[in-house]
Amino acid sequence: MSETRRGRGMGHGRGMVATEKAKDFKGSIKKLVRYLGRYKFRFLAMLIFAVASTIFNIVGPTILGDATTEIFNGLVAKINGSGGIDFGKIGQILLFLICLYLFSALMNFIQGFIMTGISNDVSYKLRQDISAKIHRMPMKYFESRTTGEVLSRVTNDIDTLQQSLNQSITQLITSVTMLIGVFIMMIRISVLMTVCAVLILPVSMLIISVVMKHSQKYFQQQQAFLGDVNGQVEEIYGGHNIVKVFNKEESVTETFRATNQRLYESAWKSQFFSGMMMPIMSFVGNIGYVMAALLGGWLAIQGAIEVGQIQSFFQYIRNFTQPIQQIAQVGNLLQSTAAASERVFEFLDEEEEVQTVENPVHIDKLEGNVTFEHVSFGYDPNAIIIHDFSADVKQGQKVAIVGPTGAGKTTLIKLLMRFYDVNGGSIKVDGHDIRDFNRSELREMFGMVLQDTWLFNGTIEENIRYGKLDATEDEVRAAARAAHADSFIRSLPGGYQMELNEETSNISQGQKQLLTIARAILADPPILILDEATSSVDTRTEIRIQKAMDNLMKGRTSFVIAHRLSTIRDADLILVLKDGNIVEQGNHEELMKKNGFYADLYNSQFAKTA
Repeated sequence: MSETRRGRGMGHGRGMVATEKAKDFKGSIKKLVRYLGRYKFRFLAMLIFAVASTIFNIVGPTILGDATTEIFNGLVAKINGSGGIDFGKIGQILLFLICLYLFSALMNFIQGFIMTGISNDVSYKLRQDISAKIHRMPMKYFESRTTGEVLSRVTNDIDTLQQSLNQSITQLITSVTMLIGVFIMMIRISVLMTVCAVLILPVSMLIISVVMKHSQKYFQQQQAFLGDVNGQVEEIYGGHNIVKVFNKEESVTETFRATNQRLYESAWKSQFFSGMMMPIMSFVGNIGYVMAALLGGWLAIQGAIEVGQIQSFFQYIRNFTQPIQQIAQVGNLLQSTAAASERVFEFLDEEEEVQTVENPVHIDKLEGNVTFEHVSFGYDPNAIIIHDFSADVKQGQKVAIVGPTGAGKTTLIKLLMRFYDVNGGSIKVDGHDIRDFNRSELREMFGMVLQDTWLFNGTIEENIRYGKLDATEDEVRAAARAAHADSFIRSLPGGYQMELNEETSNISQGQKQLLTIARAILADPPILILDEATSSVDTRTEIRIQKAMDNLMKGRTSFVIAHRLSTIRDADLILVLKDGNIVEQGNHEELMKKNGFYADLYNSQFAKTA
């Protein structure tokens, strides 16, 4: 079964999470820090508010201990008959404490607001950078990777980066500040009690390391089996009809049951080990509380500390272990941050196409004459697939590119559009090498109608107007009439204002193709590239599409990737490709007289009728 889509990180239970690690942690973090440099003043403000909030929280237990001491001393004085509890002073202490906590909460809110703004701005800017980068990337990058792999940079990786960045930086600052501040306050109360409390930490760390050592392999197994389960479910549902046709329901169910059982066993063991941690840690922590209580009681009897300080110390012990756990969690978050940022910056650092040239040729007044001069090309420079190809195409001519599947028909189009540059020779438009144009301006000369129709979510009118964004309503409708699309559009609910989306079911494949032809007509380019798209439509619709294409090609230089050779008998030039090479060229009559490869292709398509 396929493992192309692994399940995303699954919780390990109680603070343990599967974390993907970066290949170069330090390098990734350095790049991220440099990228975040533009927000340094906001980071400084966030740091000040975060530290202030934490410090006010640290002081709280000491003031609360003062209140406890005041109550204890008042009770002792009342028992001895020498006084009583000063409720006024206690009220002042508690009022001050409430104000302190309110101010701390305000500081925490402000730092959270600033950090949220930074993380959102970072993700916003990164998405913009990636979006702009995509348009500068060479076609070979996208053809060597899956669409999901590229899209994950914009979605999963940046989402992970945003969330982990928002949590990790703030938590790291507050945890380190809390750890240092609490330790100072504990030393201030009693060095002896502090040493006793700190000695518990190595025991806790030893227990954590032992449990993690035993549980990690089960977590890894859990992630692997989760990927297997996800892959099986995806394949089964994707090919559900095939499973039913071949009566493989029982086999598929048994395979899934076995994989699910392995996932269950690994997940149970991983959750069991992670579930052991909290009870054990609580037990060790309680031992520390008992030792601190015994030692604190003895010191209070000796008069070395106040009773309220014992109560404060207990709070500090809890506040001392908590930031240690948080720092460990930050380690995981930073790993996620580094892994996500590594993939994002790896994409942003990819080699780009040169988009502009010095003194570019402008497309104004160009007619559409195309010349191929001794063109040679290979996707791999060491494996040339087009050898010394030359052709001269005049303005307004129709050029058909034919050949079996995989012959390289699309390769010529990619060279013409400059998705790839030739290895040798040149391609010229009206005498100008296409490498002397800015890429974006060169592509303005071309209109494309592909076999795979592409329509976006929006109205029919908006989809047609995509070919010319400033087109008037009359121009849109004129283009639709020329494409033989106006009549069916008017019959739809909403007409030109009907919304198209993935769920649109009352638009046929042929009608979608007519809309893309209308879009190309509206754009009015001097050169057309057409990938015949009539193989999946009925004969009547094919005739309508062919008429629309004929209207589109009038007066324009046209390159047609032909699948049905009967549709290109009137072509001015037919290029015949085989194994990446142009083996024949000429018009239909000339090629049929040669009785060569083209004649074989043509006759094979009409063998039955012959």
